[in-house]
Amino acid sequence: MPAKSNFILKNKNVILYGISLAAFLFFLKWIELRFIIINHAFEIYAGLIALIFTALGIWLALKLTRQRVKTMIVEKEIYIEKSENFIKDEREIEKLNLSKREVEVLELMASGLSNQEIASRLFVSVNTIKTHTSKLFEKMEVKRRTQAIEMAKRLSIIE
Repeated sequence: MPAKSNFILKNKNVILYGISLAAFLFFLKWIELRFIIINHAFEIYAGLIALIFTALGIWLALKLTRQRVKTMIVEKEIYIEKSENFIKDEREIEKLNLSKREVEVLELMASGLSNQEIASRLFVSVNTIKTHTSKLFEKMEVKRRTQAIEMAKRLSIIE
């Protein structure tokens, strides 16, 4: 400890001179900074506003060009074991007010046939099958073939 205080006492003038130079430099830089800010206040404010609007523009562009989340409806087939003694639930068919032809179309849809194939099997036009299908969907309150088939299997209308 005495060596340290000896060093400070010996170099007291040099240390005071260094501290006063540092303070003077700090004072000069502060005055220079104030001078720059006062003389160029408009440019500084315009630059800050430009930075804010640039950041806002980038953020908005990213928001607007972001890919939309696509909602996919996944329909899964429910496999019900086919029993040899399957009995159609006639009450459900009557409740839904399905005609025999609509039930026939529903069964052929469940076997995986297209509208064209169903039309050729039943000896009618494709438009007739489309009409039966749309009426069937309307009565069963569904939108797709898979939904109609699943509902019909659940209600024991088809096997």
